[in-house]
Amino acid sequence: MHETALPFTFLPFYFFTLLIFYSSNMKYSIIVPVFNRPEEVDELLLSLTQQSYANFDVVIVEDGSQRPCKGVCNKYSDKLNLQYFMKENSGPGQSRNYGVERATGEYVIILDSDVILPPGYLAAVDSELAQKPCDAFGGPDSAHASFSNTQKAISYSMTSFFTTGGIRGGKKKLDKFYPRSFNMGLRRDVYEKLGGFSKMRFGEDIDFSIRIIKAGYATRLFPDAWVYHKRRTDFRKFWRQVYNSGIARINLYKKYPDSLKLVHLLPMVFTLGVSLCLAVTFLGILIFILGLYGMLNPPANGCVTGPFSAMAGGLCIGFTGIFPLLLYALIILIDATVRTNSLNIGILAVRAAYTQLTGYGCGFLKAWWKRCILKRGEFEAYKKNFYK
Repeated sequence: MHETALPFTFLPFYFFTLLIFYSSNMKYSIIVPVFNRPEEVDELLLSLTQQSYANFDVVIVEDGSQRPCKGVCNKYSDKLNLQYFMKENSGPGQSRNYGVERATGEYVIILDSDVILPPGYLAAVDSELAQKPCDAFGGPDSAHASFSNTQKAISYSMTSFFTTGGIRGGKKKLDKFYPRSFNMGLRRDVYEKLGGFSKMRFGEDIDFSIRIIKAGYATRLFPDAWVYHKRRTDFRKFWRQVYNSGIARINLYKKYPDSLKLVHLLPMVFTLGVSLCLAVTFLGILIFILGLYGMLNPPANGCVTGPFSAMAGGLCIGFTGIFPLLLYALIILIDATVRTNSLNIGILAVRAAYTQLTGYGCGFLKAWWKRCILKRGEFEAYKKNFYK
């Protein structure tokens, strides 16, 4: 009797052990490449300790930093399941691959080091996957209240309908969703099958998303899985970022000709339009100055009709050139001021919008000329300052 009853006695313990074993397997591994940003890593890790969903681990990959964040990671070693690795600099794409190779989760979530997660981020991801599973996903970004006005203005310009058409602001009605590496997740087995990120230094996240979709995997936008994204902290760095993004778009076009859409041409058209408007404005100013000179130095007969007409014509031509630029600036100013409840941010948003569109457009045009007309190889503008 005792010999046959013994196995049944241990059945509850057996199933309990199995439950503990399977529940201990991490569902999500968060991969963060880092370069010289210990303060931002501190903020990110703090936000991870506040998550309402706890089945995750964190892999920090230090990409050859001169200012490592190891001390910051040690501070959170008793609060998070965290691994820290230091490696030689190779750019964020290869560092993400390095991190995924050491991940244990069923899903890997790629984050930039300059993001902060709201407490419900992982819960939102898990809820979306439970409702409708997919192979890869991503979420939108927003500006945190603690961000500087410049950062908020840049965030506005990157998500506004009047600059990007809203394609980076959490727009749901997209024919295909291409996750971006600041907030990107996918099944680890899919990541491994596709070989992870390529060696492209810019646009590597779009390149990866294109390969995911071309391989037949399902991607989805998770609107509630948003992050606070700092982006660049000043307009000079922002220009460098969007300039290289314009170059990357042509590099992607050379790899995947069908990836270039009408929306990707708009910054280039905008840049050419701004150049034309400025040329017309300066022409009008030149004509006005010549007319003014004629007024101040009238001919011997004293007739000033010609110079006066030149001044009037110059004013009309100059106003015709500058009016579209002023109108667009006014639209941005009003929309950004209303959305952020700050006139100061609205004013900065005008500069951010022009920086974004013309920077991207200039990079796009330069890459188009070099790669499509001169038939040169892939290149980047700021090779030595990738993270800066």
